[in-house]
Amino acid sequence: MCLVNKTLSTNKAEISISEEDTHGLSVLDLPDLVLECILERLSPPALCKMAGVCRSLRERCVGDYFWEKHMKQKWGRVIGPAAYRQWQCHIASKRDDVVTLIKAKERGLLRFLPFSLWPFSWIRSLKVASNNSSSKQQSSLPTHSVMAWYLAVESGSFWFPAQVYNRENGHVGFMLSCYDAELSYDPRTDTFQASYPLHGNKPVAIESGIPWERLRAPPVDTPPRDLHISNCLNDLRPGDHVEIQWRRNKEFPYGWWYGVVGHLELCDGNEIYCRCHNSDTIVLVFNQYAPGSRWSRATIHRKDHREEGNEADGFYGGIRKIDNEHEISMWKQLWPSEILD
Repeated sequence: MCLVNKTLSTNKAEISISEEDTHGLSVLDLPDLVLECILERLSPPALCKMAGVCRSLRERCVGDYFWEKHMKQKWGRVIGPAAYRQWQCHIASKRDDVVTLIKAKERGLLRFLPFSLWPFSWIRSLKVASNNSSSKQQSSLPTHSVMAWYLAVESGSFWFPAQVYNRENGHVGFMLSCYDAELSYDPRTDTFQASYPLHGNKPVAIESGIPWERLRAPPVDTPPRDLHISNCLNDLRPGDHVEIQWRRNKEFPYGWWYGVVGHLELCDGNEIYCRCHNSDTIVLVFNQYAPGSRWSRATIHRKDHREEGNEADGFYGGIRKIDNEHEISMWKQLWPSEILD
């Protein structure tokens, strides 16, 4: 009988399989390397479908190895360490809810609450927790898995911390700034909803329809109400791109504002004779504002810099130097169409 050879090429090896060899085989009969390469190429929806075929495929498809790649590819630009910590707290609280419900069930406490009023997620988690003690096969996705995290973000059920450029639809008062917010993804529109921290006595601000290009993961792990400790002050020179914390008053959280390091008033800007980098005073220039505007320039002390400012002009906090060309280009893409007053 004539055999037709087929070759499966992978990143690690080439495996030759004939038609006779594949007769009557299922996908589970494929070599582990081949099956792994197939699963690596599946999209998240396809992996979910494959996980529903049988227990063996489910154990493979829910593995962190495959989902870490998808997590990084889709959410890496907006998910940072703070979001991961929040997810860990989230799943820890879910486990606590399950334990509490099991104990309540054992004591008969839930008989006072109609079953129809139980949250569905509690019912599902309670059933899984109860079944695990008598069954070796886990019928639910482990809450600590990367797949569970991916699906929680994808569905919009998990709110995570990130930062939003030009908040509140590019409101003129926030132009070329980046503020912390809690975000939720909307899979129907491929956009995000943001909930901003309280500003004094003002209610929580909500913004919908935020596109991907106006979001980022926080570049530094500093909470929005804490002063960022600056470690770049001695290195700053005229022309350097920076972000600086600023807030209207001390009841407000900080936002990050884009600017560049400028020259002192007595310096003509000649690179040969410029000694601005030796001065204890650093000039910050915000070119999105018109020259002469009270928002166009600010000065800070290079040594022992802490929060500086007043109730009229706001308070300037920590500084981070921007060396990454991608970050700089992001700010330039958000540049206002008209100079601000």
